[in-house]
Amino acid sequence: MTSFRIGEAAELFAVSSDTVRRWVDAGRLPAGRDEHGHRVIAGEDLAAFARTMGGDPEGSEQSSARNRMRGIVTAIIRDTVMAQVDIQAGPFRVVSLMSREAADDLDLQVGSVAVAVIKSTTVVVERPQTSAVSKGRSST
Repeated sequence: MTSFRIGEAAELFAVSSDTVRRWVDAGRLPAGRDEHGHRVIAGEDLAAFARTMGGDPEGSEQSSARNRMRGIVTAIIRDTVMAQVDIQAGPFRVVSLMSREAADDLDLQVGSVAVAVIKSTTVVVERPQTSAVSKGRSST
């Protein structure tokens, strides 16, 4: 079974280790102890908790799109026809190209809160090999 230390779980959620400890102490996230006494979270428990964190942003319309990332607009480049809008959603940078008219109608400004709604017929899934967090820890 894959398990994650508190710091690894914090990195995955882009929060502090203290936040994850508070979730564990409040009973929101189950954790046990490894052979060294460190708190660990089973991968399945962490996945279940992550699903509860993925609710729809407030005021969202009904939609078939399920990938919603709430963030802050960090940059906008407008020309006469198109606009490039950069959103920082947690640790993720999302870039959207849209019509200038759409950006103006949404009154997008740097510092605005925005939700990137992503629907795609192709989603590439990768498993990074450079971090212990991406691999988790296997216990036997």
